[in-house]
Amino acid sequence: MPHHNTHLIVPYDSAIAGDLAAVTAIYDDHVRHGTGSFEITPPDVAEMRSRFAALEASGHPIMLVKDRETGAVLGFGYAGPHKARAAYNHTVEDSVYLRSDVAGKGIGRALLARLIAESKACGFEQMMAVIGDSENLASINLHRSLGFVEVGVARNVGFKFGRYLDVVFMQLDMTAGKD
Repeated sequence: MPHHNTHLIVPYDSAIAGDLAAVTAIYDDHVRHGTGSFEITPPDVAEMRSRFAALEASGHPIMLVKDRETGAVLGFGYAGPHKARAAYNHTVEDSVYLRSDVAGKGIGRALLARLIAESKACGFEQMMAVIGDSENLASINLHRSLGFVEVGVARNVGFKFGRYLDVVFMQLDMTAGKD
């Protein structure tokens, strides 16, 4: 476990263009090389700006992880709408992406824990994890470590890198202890 003073978790600020370029580069790497995202063509900075603006406008938390010393973006995450229909308004879906060179150091766990706390503070009650690839044990175990339970697996619903991929659905009830 890293010393917690090595990184900062801060709310995304749409005025920081440099951060958005770094966020886009991190996501680009995941789209091009990973199975956690089912996108095939990485979005550009303008598209990421648009996506983040929509999340901000709808009151969904977006967090960046930065190196405390250099200010470099190490990763990002957000809790966005799970589905567009109004009945889902109390449920969010988390997304967490880290630079590949900092994975496995507890940074993703700290980021997801902060997203859970921010989502609760915003009044959301359920958080869904929609995990691309049932072999993505790092993400599955990360979510499990923070209280998510597996609620289902959709088999062979994605196709990327020449193979079919499952989606693992996990859920966190954020109402525990709430009256």
